Amino acid sequence: MLSMDIGGRAIEYRVIPGAVSDRPPLVFLHEGLGCAALWRDFPDKVARELGAPALVYSRFGYGQSAGLKGPRTTRFMHEEALDVLPVLLDRASITRPLLIGHSDGASIALIHAASAGRAVAGLVLMAPHIMVEPISVESIARISATYAKGPLRARLARYHAHVDDAFRGWADTWLDPAFFDWSLEPEARALSIPTLLIQGRDDEYGTLAQIDRIAELAQGSVERLVLEKCGHSPHRDQEAAVIAAIADFAARHFPSGKT
Repeated sequence: MLSMDIGGRAIEYRVIPGAVSDRPPLVFLHEGLGCAALWRDFPDKVARELGAPALVYSRFGYGQSAGLKGPRTTRFMHEEALDVLPVLLDRASITRPLLIGHSDGASIALIHAASAGRAVAGLVLMAPHIMVEPISVESIARISATYAKGPLRARLARYHAHVDDAFRGWADTWLDPAFFDWSLEPEARALSIPTLLIQGRDDEYGTLAQIDRIAELAQGSVERLVLEKCGHSPHRDQEAAVIAAIADFAARHFPSGKT
């Protein structure tokens, strides 16, 4: 892993070289408890399949990146999408990427594409959140109740240098009543680029209403993939199907490596 300075704070990242240079570069945005390392080799497989370079990074508070300065606000995803991600992309000399996000990372990708005023080639959104559903709050409340004394904290500490920042920064915000009215409907309405939505039928953190609403509102080309026997992490539960879907999506929207 490498480290990049943003505002005097370290961001952990890694670069995956691409076999060709004319595909849109890939940028992977992790889930609410994820980090660069927890993607494992999924980004490498996708980059190899598409023949594209890729960037994988850990947000502040995650992985080996710097810890949080204070509690997250209810706009933490907007802050990442509009304040941090543009700087990161500029430092990495990445333009017009294909953003591949999971869960909170998918929502951040959506916000960036809709509101950052920067060129984005397309979106692959796995288990995105566009609203707060009761199933999300209930699932997060369950694991939050046992976090301090259960095995989850120890498991997460293997990947996160600031483990309580990673967990509490995510869980406490999602469980804040001020967050319950959070919505990305305005951002979804502004989407005008090719978008692939992927959701597991058995997702314990969100229902198909999430991707249905994005598909209803978006102005650009939107495709849906609903996977059976699949929970909140499609790239782990149904890896082969997800990689095949991304490869097909990219081949049709960026044929012959043209962006």
